[in-house]
Amino acid sequence: MSTDIVAAGLGKFLSDKFGRPITATNLVSSSAGARRGNVLFDAHDGDKTLGLVATIIPSSVEIEINPITAEAAVRDLAEANGVPVPHIHGVCTDPSYVGGKFFLSTRVDGESVPRRVLRLVHTEGIGERVAEQIGEALGHLHAIDANLAPMELAPGDEGGNPAATALAEVEVTAAELVPNRPAFAMGLRWLERHLPGPPPRHTIVHTDVRNGNIIVSKEGLAAVLDWEGAKRSGDPMQDLAWPSLRMWRFREDEREIGGFAGRDVFAAGYERAGGTFDEERFQWWKVMGTLRWGLGLAGQAAAHLDGRFSTVVMAASGRRVPELEWDLLMLLRPS
Repeated sequence: MSTDIVAAGLGKFLSDKFGRPITATNLVSSSAGARRGNVLFDAHDGDKTLGLVATIIPSSVEIEINPITAEAAVRDLAEANGVPVPHIHGVCTDPSYVGGKFFLSTRVDGESVPRRVLRLVHTEGIGERVAEQIGEALGHLHAIDANLAPMELAPGDEGGNPAATALAEVEVTAAELVPNRPAFAMGLRWLERHLPGPPPRHTIVHTDVRNGNIIVSKEGLAAVLDWEGAKRSGDPMQDLAWPSLRMWRFREDEREIGGFAGRDVFAAGYERAGGTFDEERFQWWKVMGTLRWGLGLAGQAAAHLDGRFSTVVMAASGRRVPELEWDLLMLLRPS
């Protein structure tokens, strides 16, 4: 869809929603992952201008992890409880405006491209601050009563054992995607032997907080993005372990949390916000996250090859699978 048509559609939606003429100008497109797109633009109502972002799910994308209404609602809930997120201004489930469902958020200044984030962080000397703030953000999220989560949000594992559920899921996926790969088989057996019991408390989980899904400014963490995979109930240590994967460090391997800083300040920020950091459970989810992301990359490559979702991004995922096998082996090696 052309920029002019998207601009007209966004302007019409805003005008319809707020009951006065509003125009959309200065559109700039950017990626929002393999399946979604972001359009940055200025909204004018004649008196003032507001910088917004439209996150668009094209009509060709048949499967959504969460409905965009649920994604917007959990973001509103997180924002109300101290998690830095871009404020939601509107949600549209009618694809006629811009060729897909979308929601509108406040445009937050800062960097979101991982290597630019790391360049900014280390130039400004704020790596420990950012790692601590990510921990605090997750602490605030996990402090929310899970009963307040939107009912249309993916349920997760309410009252059960999220670790056991995750293990059963990846065993099936591994058998389909990566049979006879020794590193994955070794990882599955380790996870089985070290399987933790249910967490002391089930919480809302984001599932994808990491370098690449945050906005960072010179002042530190500005926003947590990409809530499409959030769940009503899960093990909070899943969220804590995910940003520690080597994949999200972008060659800053000595800084475990996103290439920003070590684990101690991250855990301290989490506990300052009311969370309880569990080292053993954290390590289990770190291994699970590494294995699961390797399977995710293999699945993206398969989706390209069989024509379900053919893009360069999906195709390129396959070449990274051996990197995750290496990461997995390094996590499993004897200390």
